[in-house]
Amino acid sequence: MKILIIEDEKEIASFIKKGLQAEHFAVDVAPNGKEGIYCALTNDYDLVILDLRLPDIYGLEVFKKIRETKEDLSIIILTVENEVKKKVEAFDLGANDYLTKPFAIEELTARIRALLNRSKENITGNILKVADLEMNVKTHEVKRGDKMIDLRHREFDLLQYLMRNVGIVLTRSMILEHVWDMNVDPFTNTVDVHMRYLRKKIDDDFKKKLLKTVHGSGYKISED
Repeated sequence: MKILIIEDEKEIASFIKKGLQAEHFAVDVAPNGKEGIYCALTNDYDLVILDLRLPDIYGLEVFKKIRETKEDLSIIILTVENEVKKKVEAFDLGANDYLTKPFAIEELTARIRALLNRSKENITGNILKVADLEMNVKTHEVKRGDKMIDLRHREFDLLQYLMRNVGIVLTRSMILEHVWDMNVDPFTNTVDVHMRYLRKKIDDDFKKKLLKTVHGSGYKISED
């Protein structure tokens, strides 16, 4: 697996590179947006790790430039805590995942392995597909078979997160962090309530059920 890190802070870049090399990934580092774009477009990478705060070009602009040419290249965004709006914007643009600094290298490698092991057959440009369920992340249109499905904003974000992680069990804490930008509250039933809403719209009128509860763990979407 070949990974490109676009990060201007030398200590952080070195920390990530050493951690990933220890897991037997091939790693290149670009210290700014301009070099990052050049490297991403002239080499075949499996994944890009992109910091939003770069000295020359803002990270989301780098993201857009890369995705213009390489629509299917997986990209993980690195952010700081006060960049919630940017995280949302990154997901709207099609980012595969994000991590908030500081983070443990074990968390990053776990997310990378999940991302790289994920089947890419369900992702084509702005279209996500699982069985007969289709989502256009750009137009926010969702349909199952010939039926258009009207989702509220949070329901759309939740379904998108599930569809970007086909077959992977997502814990409630992971969903809260990615969809609501919330720290884990052991007493909240927010995720369960929204999953019920989503099931009514996605599964109830269809024989084949796509949304699965993994008892004691969380939720996933799959064709099985």
